[in-house]
Amino acid sequence: MTDWALDRETVIMRVYAAPRSAVFAAFTDPDAMCQWYGPDGFQCIVHEMNTTVGGRSRFDLIAPDGTLYPNRVDYLQVVPDRLLEYHHGSDIDNDPAMFHVTITFDEQANGKTVLTMRQLHATPERRNEVIGFGAVELGLQTLNKLAAYLGC
Repeated sequence: MTDWALDRETVIMRVYAAPRSAVFAAFTDPDAMCQWYGPDGFQCIVHEMNTTVGGRSRFDLIAPDGTLYPNRVDYLQVVPDRLLEYHHGSDIDNDPAMFHVTITFDEQANGKTVLTMRQLHATPERRNEVIGFGAVELGLQTLNKLAAYLGC
């Protein structure tokens, strides 16, 4: 069981007026992901996407000023339409800033989907750095772009 220490965790969530299969697919289809993933003004280029247990995704986020942010995701658990669990960091081996992500896709009785994204950082200090540079706000921008992509 993962130790979800509150002093190392960030959590963001959003409700979508879309079925969870559509919300889940937006995270696992490379063409879909590049249409919404990243904060406002960022572009996304997927180089590799294997969303299976043990699989890897590699993609770049490109900031409005042209700065390139290479990303790597290594999948630990994939339950279609319900759960993604992975390690996320820069596209380098042994990234010291890598963090653990768990995304749940919960369907409400009214057909809407509750997406909850938990990020567990290595130390409380790293969590504070991430919060300090605005990662929560940038994550919410990304989830808002997902809502626009889904049309809800």
